Amino acid sequence: MASTHVLRAVTEENIPAADRVTAIIDIGSNSVRLVVYRGLVRNPLLVFNEKVMCGLGRSVGQSGMLDQAAMQKTISTLKRFSMLCADMEAHDIHAVATAAVRAASNRSEFIAHIVQETGLNVNVVSGEEEGRLSALGVIAAIKNADGVVGDLGGGSLELVHIHNNTVNERASLPIGPLNLHGKPDDVQTSIVKKALASVDWLDACHGKPFYMVGGAWRALSHLHMHVTDHPVPIIHEYEMPVDAPDILMKVLKTLDKNQVKNIPNLGERRLSSLPLAALLLKHVGGRMKASALVASAYGLREGVLYNRLSAAARLEDPLIAACRAEAELEGRFPEHGELLMSWMNPLFDPEETPSDRRLRLAACLLADIAWRGHPDFRAERAVDAAVYGNFVGIDVRGRLMLGVALFVAYSNTLQGGFAELARRVLSKNDVQRAQLWGAALRLGQRLTGGTAKPLEDSRIAITGDELLLTIEAVHADLYGEVVERRLKSLADMLKLKPRFRTV
Repeated sequence: MASTHVLRAVTEENIPAADRVTAIIDIGSNSVRLVVYRGLVRNPLLVFNEKVMCGLGRSVGQSGMLDQAAMQKTISTLKRFSMLCADMEAHDIHAVATAAVRAASNRSEFIAHIVQETGLNVNVVSGEEEGRLSALGVIAAIKNADGVVGDLGGGSLELVHIHNNTVNERASLPIGPLNLHGKPDDVQTSIVKKALASVDWLDACHGKPFYMVGGAWRALSHLHMHVTDHPVPIIHEYEMPVDAPDILMKVLKTLDKNQVKNIPNLGERRLSSLPLAALLLKHVGGRMKASALVASAYGLREGVLYNRLSAAARLEDPLIAACRAEAELEGRFPEHGELLMSWMNPLFDPEETPSDRRLRLAACLLADIAWRGHPDFRAERAVDAAVYGNFVGIDVRGRLMLGVALFVAYSNTLQGGFAELARRVLSKNDVQRAQLWGAALRLGQRLTGGTAKPLEDSRIAITGDELLLTIEAVHADLYGEVVERRLKSLADMLKLKPRFRTV
C-alpha cells in the first residue's frame, strides 16, 4: 500500500545561495545516508548527517537482484529521510543510487517503489559518473590535489585521474568487497590484478598520491592511526605509507570484535569487509606506484554539492571560506581578521611561503572566535575550534599551527598538554613561526580593541635591531601599559628591541 506521506520540499528559486538547504541522499551498496547542508557556497554548514546500513548489495553479486529484506529496509529509511527533508524545508533534494542498484535486474521495480512510497526522484548514476562526482568531492576538499581518486563502495571501485582541479580519465571496476567476498584468496588477488591491469592510464600516474574515498578505506585509516599511535585523530588528509595495507592485513588477521570496541571510529559492522578493502588498497597503490595513500572525508555527496556551485564559488579557497564563515558566526569584529593580516605583513614578508601565508590568514580570521568563553579557558576553546574544527583544505600540520597561533594569542605562552602535542608533531621552526603569528595577533587585538581605524592608522615593522610600532598622533593614547607589554613580548620572540613612536 502506498504511503500517505507527501514530500514537501521547498522549491522557491529566489532563495539566496547562502540560505539554500540542500539534501543529498546516497543509496549505496552497504549504506544509505542523508546529509543536509545549509548554503550553496564553498563551505556549506553541515546541518544533519545520518547513515543506515541497509545492505542493498548483499545479494546482487550472486542472484543479480536486490533482495526483498534489503529493499524494504531501504524504503523505510528513505521514508524517514524524505520526511526529514520536508521538515527541514530542503530547497533541493538529490537522491543518488550507485553500484548495487545500477547492477540489479530488478532496479526499475525498486525505483518505482521508492517514488510511490516517498516521492523521491532517484538518479541511478553510471560508474563513471559516480567516479566523477567522488573526484569532485576530493577536489573540493584537498587543495591542489593531483593524483588518482579511488572511491570504494560495496559493489565497485571507481578510479579517477585528477589534475589542475579537473577530472580526467575514469574507470569503474566491479571489484567491491561484496563481489569478492567468499572467493579463495588467490582468486580474489587474480580478479583484482586483472581488473587493475585493464586501466592503462594508471601508468601515467606513477609516483602520485592515491586519494581514498569510501567508508571501508576511512575505517582502515582509523585502524592505522590506532596501530601507529597517531596523536591527532583527524581522518581528512591523513596520510599512510604505501606499505600500510600489508601491516593492516596482518593486524586484521588477529583482530576480534572485543578489540574493535576499543578502537575509535572503527565500527564492528565494518570489520568483515576490511581485509578485502586492505587487499584492494595494496594492489591499487602498487599498480600506480603511489607516493602515499591519502584519506579524504569528502566524496560523492560533497561532489554533488560542489558540482552545483558557480564557477566563482569553486575558485574560492575552502579553508579561507570556512574561516570567514566561522568569524561571521563567532567573532565580534569579523572584518578585523583581514585588517590584522595586512597590518602584520611587514613582519613576515618576503620570505614567507604561500602555504604559510595562507595559514596565517586563517589564523587572523579565527583570532576572535573564543571571546565568548570563560577568560581562563579561551585559549583551549580556540585550540579546539582550530585543530578539531570541521575544516577541509588543511592537513594536520596546518591545524596544529593554527592551534599554536591562537593559543598564544589568548594566553601569551605555549604550555600544557597542547604544547606537548604541537611539539611532538610540528618542527621547531613551525612552532616558532606559529608562536610569532599568535604574538602579533595578541598585540594587534589589544592595541585596537577589535576596531578598524587604529589598525589602519598604525604600522608594525622591523627596522635594524628594533621592532617599531608607529601610531598616528590621533590614536597615540591607545599605547598603554598592556600594549607596551605585548609589544615587548613580540619583540623578545624576534630577538629585537621594542620601540614605539607617534607621527
